[in-house]
Order: sequence, then C-alpha cells, then structure tokens
Amino acid sequence: MPLLARPAVDLPAGLLPARQQMALSLGWHIVLACFGVAFPAMIFVVHRRGLRRADPVALGLARRWSKVAAVLFAVGAVSGTVLSFEMGLLWPGLMGRFGDVLGLPFAFEGLSFFVEAIFLGIYLYGWDRLPPRLHLAALVPMAAAGVVGTFCVVSVNAWMNNPTGFRIVDGVVTDVDPWAAMFNDGVWLQFAHMWVAAFMVVGFLVSGVYAAGMLRGRRDAHHRLGFGVPFTFATVAALAQPLVGHLLGLRLAVTQPAKLAAFELALTTEERAPLRLGGVLVDGQVRWALTIPRLGSIIARNSLTAPVPGLDAVPPDQRPPVNLTHLAFQGMVGIGTLLALVAVVYWLARRLGRDLLSRRWFLAVAVAAGPLAVLALEAGWVATEVGRQPWTVWQVLRTQDAAGPGSWLWWSYAAAFMVYAGLSVGAFVVLRSMARRWRAGQEHLPSPYDPADPADPAEAAEAAESVGR
Repeated sequence: MPLLARPAVDLPAGLLPARQQMALSLGWHIVLACFGVAFPAMIFVVHRRGLRRADPVALGLARRWSKVAAVLFAVGAVSGTVLSFEMGLLWPGLMGRFGDVLGLPFAFEGLSFFVEAIFLGIYLYGWDRLPPRLHLAALVPMAAAGVVGTFCVVSVNAWMNNPTGFRIVDGVVTDVDPWAAMFNDGVWLQFAHMWVAAFMVVGFLVSGVYAAGMLRGRRDAHHRLGFGVPFTFATVAALAQPLVGHLLGLRLAVTQPAKLAAFELALTTEERAPLRLGGVLVDGQVRWALTIPRLGSIIARNSLTAPVPGLDAVPPDQRPPVNLTHLAFQGMVGIGTLLALVAVVYWLARRLGRDLLSRRWFLAVAVAAGPLAVLALEAGWVATEVGRQPWTVWQVLRTQDAAGPGSWLWWSYAAAFMVYAGLSVGAFVVLRSMARRWRAGQEHLPSPYDPADPADPAEAAEAAESVGR
C-alpha cells in the first residue's frame, strides 16, 4: 500500500506532548474499560446465585458491586470523553485524513456507551422495584454494550495495525469501505486478547480486595464469596490468555516483522532462532539475555526451523524502540505466566483439600495479583503501540505526520494530568467511603436516588443530619 506522506525532516513540535498525553489517557482509561467489559458478568453470576439459592450474601455482593460499577462508570465517562476529543486534537493528520474510514466504529462505540448507561441506571433503580428475573435480565444488555463498545475501540487499533477498507490515489484517501476497515484481518484476535485481559484485570483486582479483607481477619462468607467468584473468572482468563496471545503473535512474522524482531530481540534473521529472556540492546549488541536455543522459532513460528525475522531486514528509520518494546512484551508475558501459576496453585491445593485462604502468604500474593494484572495490561499496550512505531497506520502514515504542529499541547497535557489526578483521588475517596459504611452495616447507602431505609436507625439518623445541614 502506498505511503500517504513522506517522512518529515523536522519533527513537529506537537509530537512529544501528543504521545505523552495519549499514553496517559489510554493507560488510565483502559483499566476502567476493563470493568465495563468484565464486571457486569461477575455481578450477573452473584445476582443469579442469590436468586436461585435465596442467598442474601450473594445478593448483597451484587448490590454493592453494582454501586461500585456505577462510580467507575461515571469516572470512565469523563475519561472517555477526554479521549474522544484528544483523537482530533492530538492527531489531526490521522483523523483529518482517515475520519471517514474510522467513523463507523466510533459511532457504534458512542451508541454502546448510551445503552450501557441506560441499563446500568435501570439495574441500580430496579433493586426492590422490578420483578427479580427482569431485574437480573437488565445486566445482559448492559454487559453486551460494554463488550460491543470495547470491540469498536479495539477495531480502530487493529485497523492501525492492519489497514484496509480504503485506497490512496494521488495522496487522497478514496474508495472508503468502513465495514471492511472495522472488521479488518486482525480485529478478532486482538479483541479476544483484550477481552480476556479485561477479565484477568477485574478478576484479580476484585478478588484482591477481599483477600486484603481476609488478611485483616474478616473471613466470613461475604469475603469468601467475594474472593471466589472474581478469582474463578480470573483463573479461566489467565489460562486462556497464553493461547490467544500465541495465536495473535503467530501473525506478526507476516504482518509486522519489525515488531516481532523487537519482541524477540533478534538482530538478524535466524532459522532455529533462540528465545532470549531479558536482555537489552547496547551499542548494537544484545547484553544480559538468557538464551534458550530453538525455542524462539517454536514459540514465534510454531516450527522447529522457521526463521524469526531480524532487525537487519528492517530499514533503520522503520525500526521501533527495540529495548522498550522487548521489555514491555516480556514483562506482559512474564507477569501473565506468574498469575496463571498462582491460579493453578490455588485450585490444585483446593482439590487436595487445602484451604489457601487461611494462609497469610497466599492472601498477600492474591492482593499483589491485582496490581500485577494491571501492570501486565499496561505492558501489553506499550508493546503493541511502541512496537508499531514509527507508524501510526502501519506502512501508510508515520506518527510524525499524524501529529499536529502546536507546542501548546504541553498545556493540554498538563490539564489532562490534573483531570486524571482529580478523578483518581475522587474515585478513591468515594469508594473508600462506601467500603467503610458497608463495614459499619449500612447496606443501603443514602443518595438522591436511594433513600435511607427508615428501618435502619443509623441510616435514618445520617439522612436526618444531612437534611439538617
């Protein structure tokens, strides 16, 4: 496919601040997006368990989790709105030229957002108001909307890696087919990778919260169920992710050989290529890597002899930042493997009749698993995005040609940083306050849309005090 623009000699002043702001925004928002994908399914499981078994603990969990989901959705709505403006503000060279190509998935993402918001509101308002089965059913379109919205966003990123659905004639984008662009060759595997990652992140984060509670001595049925359901989801995801990632990686030798070379830290194209664990590139030489013969070809190409492409086959001005790409990729794989091992150990011990939830060392590991899952998620996106450089649209549009010329974008970056810092602090304060009041026995937290239960003296007193103020 012909290039849309030649490489620029001077880098635009807006390139570095645009990169920094996009990294901040996407890195922050992606964690919230995971909750939109995975959390409704977990709420559905505990709510359904509560209905089928008349289990007040499960119903209580569903009620609490739905309110946490509402807080995270509200915060994510703000960060998502910021991102929608950033695409045009930071990358005019991309959106100005390819807006017609990318408009369809962005439109569907907006519709999915509204559907998710509507059914989240119905679900929250429906407690003790809707018939039980109808109330439970409200979670289905809510969960589906979260998945569809995420698919639409991932499809845009997959298109950047696998551009299709247009032609370039005399430097002009023409013959646009937005459906072909949206359902490009790489979208299904890339979406599956992100979808599974979302369940890993949310599963390990939520189970880690209850593991922290058990470390403090709260080992009741509420905490055990609160740990067990999300940890089960996380286990399935952690075991499935290596397979999905492997299938996705097999495409790179053909679609993005420069990225694969950086992943494998391969300087030259080699048959029976080794696997290099760790290591960095220093002065054109690989240093401090543990080399395992032939394993690189087996993992990257599903073959004992197939060559792994090297950086020598890539022009110097088209190579990604090798060390960052390599370390991010191996960090993602290493952490993912560790989390899968933690899950296997837990379920194997349980099958052998050993309760690891009574062991402080395991609870500490379970608490750490949540942040580690987030770190693996961020490392994966760094590997994906940095490994595609210097291209925004692979082999079509360079990143330097997609960025705007304005150095004033540093002010925009500073403003975005303050917004995200404020959102982080606000979400932490609200969620911490909710957790404290739940531990104090206030199940139905007073709010404009959830009046205090008059049968609960503590809630009635708090509501009266609020009115008095």
